[in-house]
Amino acid sequence: MNVETNSLYYLLKEVFLLLDDGDRRLFGAYELTQARFYALFHLGEQPGISSSRLSELMFCDKSNITRLIKGLESDGLVVRRPHETDGRSLRLYLTPEGENLGQKVLRAHHDYNAERLNCCLTFEDQNGLYEWLVTLRNGLEQQLYESEVLPVA
Repeated sequence: MNVETNSLYYLLKEVFLLLDDGDRRLFGAYELTQARFYALFHLGEQPGISSSRLSELMFCDKSNITRLIKGLESDGLVVRRPHETDGRSLRLYLTPEGENLGQKVLRAHHDYNAERLNCCLTFEDQNGLYEWLVTLRNGLEQQLYESEVLPVA
């Protein structure tokens, strides 16, 4: 089967939107947005990271991260502490409440991912798809970092 490039792109985009909508619904059940979930996730994985690093991990600008962190902080989920050696910078940490919520939602997310992927893909299909998507991701990353300018039609 020969698949047109645009058809493949739109199929990947449609799958992304379906996964994204499912995530949005799941996180909403915990009164979280996707951005708030991923902030909790990254802070749980890397306690003490800077807001600059968090913005890189979440592919958004620093002003968005600042607003996000302020909201999480006012909800008692995140605290900012001074860096040990650089008094000008702050490190971000989850509070015990933030850790508990993050772990609870992460478990639910893992279960939900297993449910929605195992319903229609065999273990072998999942492994093959994983390898192909890693190859695609690596190629796209390389392409983006090598060329700063997008082609103009």
